[in-house]
Amino acid sequence: MAVTLTEAAARHVTRYIAKRGKGVGVRLGVRTTGCSGLAYKLEYADEVAPEDHVFEGHGVKVLIDPKSLPYLDGTELDFVREGLNEGFKFHNPREKDRPGAVSPLGSKPQTAKMGSPNGAGVISKNGVGVI
Repeated sequence: MAVTLTEAAARHVTRYIAKRGKGVGVRLGVRTTGCSGLAYKLEYADEVAPEDHVFEGHGVKVLIDPKSLPYLDGTELDFVREGLNEGFKFHNPREKDRPGAVSPLGSKPQTAKMGSPNGAGVISKNGVGVI
């Protein structure tokens, strides 16, 4: 089981943790929402919980709770700039045709276009994207 992040995502997280002045990495998980069932949640993590699964890439820790791990296994977290939009983008092999949007975590994204034919999803401005 693994969750990875690209160099671009690691640079972005590192920069914003430094700006913020604290943090051990990012916490990635899923939560129940609406009619589609699950949504991503992404936030800075100030400490590692005993039950967390910890993955590290390019010097950045990604923390996942045990209940979320089966849904996120194999996911790659990227940070992309597409025109005027920027945000974290998820490449999750477990996703099937879902809408997406862009996550801020220190950036100023706009909502991305709906639909993702290649299974890649991005998270919304409020930190939520449907799986």
